[in-house]
Amino acid sequence: MDVGLRLQSIRKLKGLSQRELAKRAGVTNSTISMIEKNSVSPSISSLKKVLAGIPMSLVEFFSLEMEQENTAQVVYRADELTDLSSGAVTMKLIGRAHPSRAIAFLDETYPAGADTGREMLVHEGEEAGMLVEGRIELTVETEVYILEKGDSYYFESSKPHRFRNPYEVPARLISATTPANF
Repeated sequence: MDVGLRLQSIRKLKGLSQRELAKRAGVTNSTISMIEKNSVSPSISSLKKVLAGIPMSLVEFFSLEMEQENTAQVVYRADELTDLSSGAVTMKLIGRAHPSRAIAFLDETYPAGADTGREMLVHEGEEAGMLVEGRIELTVETEVYILEKGDSYYFESSKPHRFRNPYEVPARLISATTPANF
């Protein structure tokens, strides 16, 4: 998916100039311009910050056209997952077509050295997940946890948090976040 083109299309659809979106999101005009030109691949936290200026969640951003479908799909094949990837982190949303989704259920992959961004993530709701491959570092507030394969977590998303893979092998999480529009 072309994140830059998608951001530009949604920004124009909402009647916002690059300058206005930058002001609302608390970033520079050049940040918006570079994302739209695909000169940079924003981290998840950076993209969330920009989308907050619209306002729009990551799930809405990556599945906007899907919302118009009103099918109650039950099974999602591997190639049907909605790609929410930003930067090096790969995130795939399970259940994109569910009409009244209450949770965001994700398959996340963090390559070696990848993270959710410098800024800690903070939003309403709760998060839970299980590490199914590799190792990952989870920071919640000031506490740093090292998760190994099979370890899991559960915390309130209002606590500042981030994920980081400082290891040499990819890490894969299966996670759930409420509300669905994290």
